[in-house]
Amino acid sequence: MGLAAVHAVASAAPDRVQFPSLDAPAGEAVALSAWWFRAEAPAGAGPAPAPAVVLLHGCGGMLDRKGKPSMRIREYAALLNQQGWHALAVDSLSARGEKELCTQRIGSRKITQVHRRRDTLAALQWLATQAGVDADRLALLGWSHGGSAVLAAGNLEHPEVAGSPVKPRLAVAFYPGCANEARHGFRPVADTLLLVGLADDWTPAAPCQALAGARAGHAVRVEAYEGAFHGFDGRAPLVLRRDVPNGVHPGQGVHVGGHPVAREQSRQALLLALQQAFSR
Repeated sequence: MGLAAVHAVASAAPDRVQFPSLDAPAGEAVALSAWWFRAEAPAGAGPAPAPAVVLLHGCGGMLDRKGKPSMRIREYAALLNQQGWHALAVDSLSARGEKELCTQRIGSRKITQVHRRRDTLAALQWLATQAGVDADRLALLGWSHGGSAVLAAGNLEHPEVAGSPVKPRLAVAFYPGCANEARHGFRPVADTLLLVGLADDWTPAAPCQALAGARAGHAVRVEAYEGAFHGFDGRAPLVLRRDVPNGVHPGQGVHVGGHPVAREQSRQALLLALQQAFSR
């Protein structure tokens, strides 16, 4: 299947759905909201179930100022739908009363990767029950804090991941924070692709590069882009965000902005990895 092939028409509008997280403080599960971008089967196609991808937002949250999925989420959902794959974008912040995490120091955040991991595992389980979804062909895709969530939910060192009844076939993370896995160990649940910028001063590339190689029967592959900063797959111009207290140089801000070459190459790498994973 070529990269330019279109096997479905993107849904006109996503459906808002809810399902319980595996996170249940005080015994009551957090009710997550998500947006379900269903890929419509092409004319004349049979009812064969299709692959599905969980989309995990970054620290800025999933919603725009109008309360709709962000431009990045919509663009990637459309890209996936065009290939005939469903997409489920999960909002981990709103149900917990947060709008963004970027300006919060990592040690003081109320939403951690434990929460994100439990949300992600719940999303996989929800997808596996949906009509028209091939439960054996699921994948994870996240950005920044959501990329770190991909690693947290794709690390068999966590008992919750090892014990999950539904496991992805592929995990893809754009510019995640990899320091925790590089320091404490990473045993991937599936083949993993990390897309990083070599100029990133928010979540640096080096810890992710340290994860590369064959691990526990699965490959961890890193694609690193010269001159690319955090958010390189976007279209916004490069800016210095002084409101972000974290990063390589705490207190000095971080650079965020698009890189046209890295954006195009990383999307091609993403599609190719998904096509290879879903064709097995």
